[in-house]
Amino acid sequence: MTDFVLVHGAWHGAWCWKKILPPLWAAGHRAFAVSLTGVGEHAHLLSKAVSLDTHIADVVNVVEAEELLDPVLVGHSYGGMVITGVAHRLSARLRHLVYLDAVVPKPGESWSSTHSNEVQAARRNAITEHGALPAPDPAIFGLNRADLAWVARRQTPHPGSCYDAALHFDPERLELLPRTFIDCTSPALPTIAAARARVRSEPGWKVVEVATGHDAMISAPEAVLDALLALA
Repeated sequence: MTDFVLVHGAWHGAWCWKKILPPLWAAGHRAFAVSLTGVGEHAHLLSKAVSLDTHIADVVNVVEAEELLDPVLVGHSYGGMVITGVAHRLSARLRHLVYLDAVVPKPGESWSSTHSNEVQAARRNAITEHGALPAPDPAIFGLNRADLAWVARRQTPHPGSCYDAALHFDPERLELLPRTFIDCTSPALPTIAAARARVRSEPGWKVVEVATGHDAMISAPEAVLDALLALA
């Protein structure tokens, strides 16, 4: 039996793992999907006080409260920032880090650091206008019609303070952990381009390519499951 902790990306919630959790449970594993503060079913907690540190604490607290043993930590998209911060705190307790088409930060970087100037400006303006980062059209994730409508109904604004929050961590702690990057290639989301390049240029990474869009846990759950079960 293996413990899995699944951390969603921006604008999402634990709901996005609906196609992943039951098969993990059926295979005899324990799996927990975290909804970060301010999004998903916790959207009512959205405020300017919600930060990247809040989200890291959300996940650390699940590991502690459930007394998880040697868990595999999975982060999707923005969730790569979160699991990196969790790994800094709990590196001795984790089995494996999985970055599902996720941000792969360097020490001192923020979620925004590897985005183009145009994306940064647009998102900062949106945060200023709305007090949070509005959800994008999920068509950019390459979903079919039914999945597109499902995601569009469930997305919620993301806490704006997370966008430029710098993450400080000890890279040597992460280098001790096995790391897998699941690269969603069709269509490839431009804001993940820097992460794709990094995992191919730095030692210690296993890269799994999946010919689907950014929300692979929705559009290609079988491929994501295969990758996760290979680590169990």
